Amino acid sequence: MLDKIVLAAYGVFLLVGGYFGFKKGSMVSLAMGTGSGLIVFLGLWLMTINPAGAWIFLSCVSGFLTSTFLLRTIKTQAFMPSGMLLIISLLVLVFCLAHLSQISH
Repeated sequence: MLDKIVLAAYGVFLLVGGYFGFKKGSMVSLAMGTGSGLIVFLGLWLMTINPAGAWIFLSCVSGFLTSTFLLRTIKTQAFMPSGMLLIISLLVLVFCLAHLSQISH
């Protein structure tokens, strides 16, 4: 149950981040935050059908977001917001990979 709470919080965090980016004038932030958040919620739904496949899916999503935020942080040289999102996405990636390794053993 805790794993679903963590992932739901990550999804909400992405949605809220997109909203705050939009409030600052970025339509791209709104689209990407909404899209990323909804994809995380899709992964949560997939857990009811195929848990191992959902963990693989969520690992890929968080890995992609980690690399995206890493590149963005390097480009902007600013911690907020991309550096913070980089750290959170990296933690979720490690979380997903840890759960995936437990399932496969």
